[in-house]
Amino acid sequence: MPELPEVETVRRGLAPAMEGACIGRLELRRADLRFPFPPDFAERVSGTRIVGLGRRAKYLLIDLDSGETVVAHLGMSGSFRVEQESESELPGAFHHTRSKDEKHDHVVFHLEGAEGAIRVIYNDPRRFGFMDILPRVDLDNYPTFRQLGPEPVGNTLDAEGLAVRFAGRSQPLKAALLDQSNIAGLGNIYVCEALWRAGLSPKKPAGTMVTPAGKPRKELVRLVEAIRVVIADAIAAGGSSLRDHIRTDGTLGYFQHTFRVYDREGHACANPECDGTVARIVQSGRSTFFCSRCQK
Repeated sequence: MPELPEVETVRRGLAPAMEGACIGRLELRRADLRFPFPPDFAERVSGTRIVGLGRRAKYLLIDLDSGETVVAHLGMSGSFRVEQESESELPGAFHHTRSKDEKHDHVVFHLEGAEGAIRVIYNDPRRFGFMDILPRVDLDNYPTFRQLGPEPVGNTLDAEGLAVRFAGRSQPLKAALLDQSNIAGLGNIYVCEALWRAGLSPKKPAGTMVTPAGKPRKELVRLVEAIRVVIADAIAAGGSSLRDHIRTDGTLGYFQHTFRVYDREGHACANPECDGTVARIVQSGRSTFFCSRCQK
């Protein structure tokens, strides 16, 4: 499942083609994806102009000049493809092959912009993604977004706010970080990486990160900074499941080349001051990778 950095990379790849463009026609090639399309979906989108392309957690937001917003989720296998005349581009092209088989092209945005006619095509072989539309003013009350916590980018995530959410919680830290009501958009990979960078055990009770007075301990401040850095680094590298990003020195730069613990069971800990070994445990049905020697 694409995580926040992957979705943000896709958003940035689509923005040049979509922002400011008019949607001459929205073509639906089937009646549903994971869920049926909203009533009159094509009619409500066709003829509008895209005023902005945003993201909330792992969801793309397409803001229209009609005052409505299209909410799109990639699911397990969804991707967008931009086609202009004879050229075809897959923004945020995935390292694990994404389908270009036209039989899985389910939604087509026929755009009219400064660069001429463009098609933005949503392809999804497994159809676990979905699209919805609602008034922009109702977005905060959208069922999927209503309980979401702050984003792990920008200035909305801070140790003080997280202390309020963690106070009195006996839940393991790993589970608390995956809880979307605490932080929006964090997934398994980046939680493991952030905990390693912060030197914190995934089994540590979340409530121990907060003082009796409800203030964040220094460990929580350190964790918030680690989360920010991990997400920023992953976005800069194009995510973990996206295509190879070439650095100026010619080396591959996509984020999974810099994993410190995720999927590294049995490897030596990457901390040069630690002689531990990365272990794998299962928490809430998910694999957790960590170093028990330096993560306390």
